[in-house]
Amino acid sequence: MDGKLKGDILELGAALRSRGGTLACAESCTGGLLAGALTSVAGSSEWFLGGVVAYHDSIKGRLLDVPETFLRQYGAVSEAVVAAMARGVREAFCSDLAVSISGIAGPGGGTSEKPVGTVWMAWASAGGVTTRRFLFEGDRAAVREQSVSEAVSGLLALAGRS
Repeated sequence: MDGKLKGDILELGAALRSRGGTLACAESCTGGLLAGALTSVAGSSEWFLGGVVAYHDSIKGRLLDVPETFLRQYGAVSEAVVAAMARGVREAFCSDLAVSISGIAGPGGGTSEKPVGTVWMAWASAGGVTTRRFLFEGDRAAVREQSVSEAVSGLLALAGRS
């Protein structure tokens, strides 16, 4: 983990700790990399409740309440699906904040509509859900690492507003 990411996670933890806030995550293409980064920081058990690696669509539906119609109509890598994932994990863990990530890390799986590197994220709080689409460059590892970094950046911004 690079120094900036570690610093952001430490700052996120401090912001959550100062309010007694909690966080949960739902990951697909990052496969637990975000949860691993969050828990690599000592004291994260004070604010990180846990996460779900929902790699398969059936898990997105069963554990995170993502409607099957969203998966069929929009696909797993979509705004509708990550918004539902973020709401679902926040509710399941009773957390103050939540983040979800779904994307195409590659090297295969991309299309003209959703090329490799396409990643959707959502951040949820009591105030609602914010989504954002990214198009990352690089190999599979680079896409996953950039996803984690942006997820933490979004959480940090949200924790500062909460």
